[in-house]
Amino acid sequence: MTDRLKGKVAIVTGAGLAGELTGNGAATAILFAREGASVLCADLAEAKAEQTAAVIRSEGGNASAFRADVSKSGDCAAMVEACVERYGGLDILDNNVGISVRADVLEVTEEQWDRVMAVNVKSIMLTAKFAVPQITRRGGGSIINISSVAGLRANQSTPYSTSKAAVIGMTRSMAGDHGAQGIRVNCIVPGLIYGPMTAARMDPALRATRRQASPLGTEGTGWDVAWAAVFLASDESRWISGVALPVDAGFLVMSPTTKARLAQQQI
Repeated sequence: MTDRLKGKVAIVTGAGLAGELTGNGAATAILFAREGASVLCADLAEAKAEQTAAVIRSEGGNASAFRADVSKSGDCAAMVEACVERYGGLDILDNNVGISVRADVLEVTEEQWDRVMAVNVKSIMLTAKFAVPQITRRGGGSIINISSVAGLRANQSTPYSTSKAAVIGMTRSMAGDHGAQGIRVNCIVPGLIYGPMTAARMDPALRATRRQASPLGTEGTGWDVAWAAVFLASDESRWISGVALPVDAGFLVMSPTTKARLAQQQI
């Protein structure tokens, strides 16, 4: 690797390993460490966070696990405090947690709605509330929020789509609010990623359909999201803030029907 994050300290939420597939958070934590950062791997399931930290340490990197429910203020405060105690400061916050409920406004319950908003949206506000002062003390840094193409297109889940649209709006607001402290705030907009959150409901036919929905016609993984996060965390993106960066194989630039029509013309 190239030490793009050498000397930096990062918190990655939702960083736990979940089975054979590596999700966005775990992949991001691993790549941050490979690029030289010390990483606090935070997750609701501490054992999963420890699995990610163990992978990093086995490669010679510096990482530790922390259990946190980032929808709760006290957990977020403790998480940031632990990071500063263990590593001396904080430069990078990467917000990866997310849950989904497949329902429209007629089907979703009030409890489901509140839970999705708490995990997907409120968590970013809470982590930033405690992280921003620490990042400011280091002279600035980077906050990266994970949205989704579902925040820009219907996705058969009104609460999830609404929450991910809110992440984009919050990212832009935070970028404006905290730029004077040298803090860049951006978000990644993943496309149809094949990972722990989606694999359980996938069969080969659905995977093929999702893959073919984008102009590139290839399947994305957590590693694709993680490499974008490395760029946004590094000094290479020093003049980039308030951006919603699609990592989607071009999914947002072309409708699936147009893609199918073009494919037919090429036969």
